[in-house]
Amino acid sequence: MQGPLPEPGAPLAHFVSKEPFDVMSVEMAGSKLSGLQQASQLRLIFWKFCRHRLAVASGIFLLALYLMIAFAEFLAPYNLHSRHMNHIYAPPQSVHLFDQGRFVGPFVYGTEMALDMDTLRRVYVPQPDRVEPIRFFCEGDAYRFWGLFEARRHLVCPAKGGEFFLLGTDRLGRDVLSRIIYGARISLTIGLIGIVVSFVLGIVIGGLAGYHGGLVDHVVQRLIEVLQSLPSIPLWMSLAAIMPVTWSPIFVYFGITMILGLIHWTGLARAVRSKLLALREEDYVVAAQVMGAGSARIIGRHLVPGFMSHLIASATVAVPGMILGETALSFLGLGLRPPITSWGILLTEARDVSVIVFYPWLLLPVVPVILVILAFNFLGDGLRDAADPYR
Repeated sequence: MQGPLPEPGAPLAHFVSKEPFDVMSVEMAGSKLSGLQQASQLRLIFWKFCRHRLAVASGIFLLALYLMIAFAEFLAPYNLHSRHMNHIYAPPQSVHLFDQGRFVGPFVYGTEMALDMDTLRRVYVPQPDRVEPIRFFCEGDAYRFWGLFEARRHLVCPAKGGEFFLLGTDRLGRDVLSRIIYGARISLTIGLIGIVVSFVLGIVIGGLAGYHGGLVDHVVQRLIEVLQSLPSIPLWMSLAAIMPVTWSPIFVYFGITMILGLIHWTGLARAVRSKLLALREEDYVVAAQVMGAGSARIIGRHLVPGFMSHLIASATVAVPGMILGETALSFLGLGLRPPITSWGILLTEARDVSVIVFYPWLLLPVVPVILVILAFNFLGDGLRDAADPYR
C-alpha cells in the first residue's frame, strides 16, 4: 500500500538514483526496448531481406554463377574451341549410375554414328556394351587460365578415348555445355559493367535536374522523353552498326557495354530526380548550403546516401535489361562477334527453323538467360521491399 498523501502545497519528495544510466534498460510502455527499435538501418534492411526467401535464393544463385565465371576454364569439360568432327550435332547424353544392376558410378554409354539416308541426318545410337565412366578433377583439354598460364585440370572429363556431351554438340562438333559456361563470363559481366555506366549517368544527370530544377530540369526531362520515345531495337541496331568491323573483339565488347549503359540511364535519372525534388528542401540540405557546401558535395554526401538502397534495388532490376540487350544484339548479328562467346552468340545457331526441329538442344542457351533474368527480378523485388523496413 502507498503511504499517506502529502499535505496540499507541501513540496514533493525527490529521489535521485545513483545507478549508472543504461539506455538498453530503459523501459517503454512497460517493456524494454526491443532489438527492432535499437537496430540500425542496414540491419533492418538485412533482416527484412532475409525474410524474402525467394530473393535470398535468387541472390545465392546469382552469387554462385558469378563465382562460376571466375573458374569457367576449370568447370567446362572441354576447351572453348575444341572440335569433335566425329560428333557433329551429337544429341545430349544421359548420365547413368547402374549398368545391368551393377553400380558403376556416373557414366555414359558410348555412341555410334549412322547416316539416315531418308533425311540425311546423323543418328547417334548408344552402345550398351561401351560403358565410359566420367572422370573428376582430371587432365583434359589444355587452356590458358584467365590468359595467364597453361593448365589442363578440369572438374569433369570424359573417359579416356570416350566422349561426354551432357548438352550435345553444335554444327562444328563443339560441346554446348562448355560454350554455355564460357559464354556466361561475357553475358553476366556485360550487364554489371553496363549498369555501372547507367548508374553514374543516372545519378549525375538526374541529381543535377532534381537539385537545381528550372532550366536544367526542363532540358533533362525533354532529353529523357526523346530517348524513351525511340524504339529500343532499332536504336540498338543503329548504334551497334556504327562500330567499325575492324575493331577487335574486346573493343566491340566495351562498345556494346557503353551502348547499353547510354540507353538505360533514363529511368534511373527520373527516379533520382524525383527523390531529390522531395529532399532538397530538408533542413540538413539548407544547413549545408548555408555552410557553403557545393552542389556536388550536397548531392553526393547528403542527398544520394539517403536513398541509396532504392537506387541499388533499381539497378538490380535494370541488369536483366542489359543482358537481354546484349543477347538480342548478338542474336541479330550486330553485337559481339566470334571468337568472343556469349549466350546471344550461341543462340544464333538456332535462328534456322530446320535446326530447331532437328537439333532442339541448340536452344538450351536460352535456359540460363531465363533463369538469370528471373533471379535478378526476384532479387530486385526483395531489395526494394527491404529498402523500406518500417513498411
